[in-house]
Amino acid sequence: MSPDDTGKHDADIKPPWWLKPMNKVFMTVMKVVPVKGPVVLTVPGRASGAPRSTPVTPFEVDGQRYVVGGFPKADWVRNARAAGTGTLTQGRRTEQVRLLEVPADQARPLLRQFPILVPTGVGFMKSAGLVTGPHPDEFEALAGRCAVFRLAPATGAGPA
Repeated sequence: MSPDDTGKHDADIKPPWWLKPMNKVFMTVMKVVPVKGPVVLTVPGRASGAPRSTPVTPFEVDGQRYVVGGFPKADWVRNARAAGTGTLTQGRRTEQVRLLEVPADQARPLLRQFPILVPTGVGFMKSAGLVTGPHPDEFEALAGRCAVFRLAPATGAGPA
């Protein structure tokens, strides 16, 4: 692993200790008070098969929806890669989706859009030391380090 521009290796970049408990609180609140933007993504655990949930904020580019893994090597990203499918929940509405990882070269322009379309995600990535602010060039440079998934319908038409 090579260090990024800040000298940090991906193995050194870890979510803050409070993120998992805060995610649980946030997901509970989202069940009662649906919030515009964030949804709960549930995927089967890669080892246990048990459902694992995390809040994500999809964004749309050219009519396609995407989500970004805000931390390299995040558990939910590993589970999504292994499962290839998941469930999005917003309030009482659920949607089955395929999670198609976007190659780094195709992820670059999507990551440039991320700080504009998902400004709330900038703080998480900044606190992790991945970026210094909402600069599209810095987000583009995360291609290949932070996963980008296209959300596709679980069944029916649409290119894979």
